[in-house]
Amino acid sequence: MKTDPLHVLLIHQAFAGPNDAGGTRHYELGRRFVAEDRRFTVVASDVSYLTGERIVRSTKAGSKKDGSKKKGPKEEDLDGVRVVRARTVRALHRSFVWRVISFLSFTVSSVFAALAAGKVDLVMGTTPPIFQAVSAWLVSRLRRRPLLLEVRDLWPEFAIDLGVLKNPLLISISRRLEGFLYKAAAHIVVNSPAYRDYLLTKGVADAKITVIPNGVDAAAFAGVSGVEMRRSFGLDGQFVVTYAGALGMANDIPAILNAAERLRECEDVRFLLVGDGKDRMSLEAMAREKGLRNVIFAGARPKSEMPAIIAASDVCLATLKNIPMFTTTYPNKVFDYMAAGRPTVLAIDGVIRKVLEEAGGGIFVPPGDDAALASAIKRLRAEPETAAAMGRSARDHVTRHFDRAEQARQFVALIERLAGGRA
Repeated sequence: MKTDPLHVLLIHQAFAGPNDAGGTRHYELGRRFVAEDRRFTVVASDVSYLTGERIVRSTKAGSKKDGSKKKGPKEEDLDGVRVVRARTVRALHRSFVWRVISFLSFTVSSVFAALAAGKVDLVMGTTPPIFQAVSAWLVSRLRRRPLLLEVRDLWPEFAIDLGVLKNPLLISISRRLEGFLYKAAAHIVVNSPAYRDYLLTKGVADAKITVIPNGVDAAAFAGVSGVEMRRSFGLDGQFVVTYAGALGMANDIPAILNAAERLRECEDVRFLLVGDGKDRMSLEAMAREKGLRNVIFAGARPKSEMPAIIAASDVCLATLKNIPMFTTTYPNKVFDYMAAGRPTVLAIDGVIRKVLEEAGGGIFVPPGDDAALASAIKRLRAEPETAAAMGRSARDHVTRHFDRAEQARQFVALIERLAGGRA
């Protein structure tokens, strides 16, 4: 008797497809997962996590057997990946309280959307935000299916270090919730080796943890021209320094603006900030106050445009605030920069510094040191051959060690092992 295809359900508020801004790790893993007669359903928010705007696309509500329209969440198909949009309060960027309200609204709506998604063999939750992982746990319990918990950032530790979470009672509750989810999960997958070390200190068994690091679809960046993208931004003949990512509290964009201020005398240097976030308006105001005509805020761009944007760049930047927990993270943007063959000026210490230095793919500067950031940019501008060699080394290293195709194989093998006893 033929069995139904293996079906995985992921609950992820900030899921991004190829036409969205943001990281597409789950889309890339999902489309490879469905390539061999498997099913991958994502319950996602109908509000963009970066822009806070309602997502409006040609989605469908589905239909009944009699051909009439079926009420419920809208759906879309992204190369075989089924995406179900759960209604969410559009309040991500209003304030911290409204941000939490938005998270909680998705926590509730995602459960109903997930239960309506049909029979599944495994439920996958991802954190942060931690609330959606609670939704995944509840669905896994109701469906009586194993829970695979993915830890992409160490919440609440990052929020505590950033000073976002200060109340002792809330910190205690958050840590208890974190510990509960680690125990409830059948297995935990992390995207940085340092996260494994952290989980071990929390009493999680080593056999319960799998590291599938952040990486990149290196083929998508091969041979891409940035000529038209340069022209569209009016950057012909300029030395382009690009930051591509979120514009939030953690990302230390003021350090980039301060570096731009130091380099204002270099008339050919332009800073291109590609991304969005709750701090964008204040950052643009800061740039205006400083009179920074060498900075362009390009806004959020779909992932499909990123190869051309990075190809249009001479140097790329990755920055985070100087807090201890950020030494554990593998930022997606760095792997994109490396795959595009561009040198990175990295203002993040820890495990990602080790990757970049092993690759010989750029220059590390102390986090928050805008003088060192400006100096590294000036050096790469003055030494184009050095910059080009760093870019080549970076691409070679990331292709060999962080290719998405290999990570997808690991992901599929893990899913099949966890769902092997399905009823």
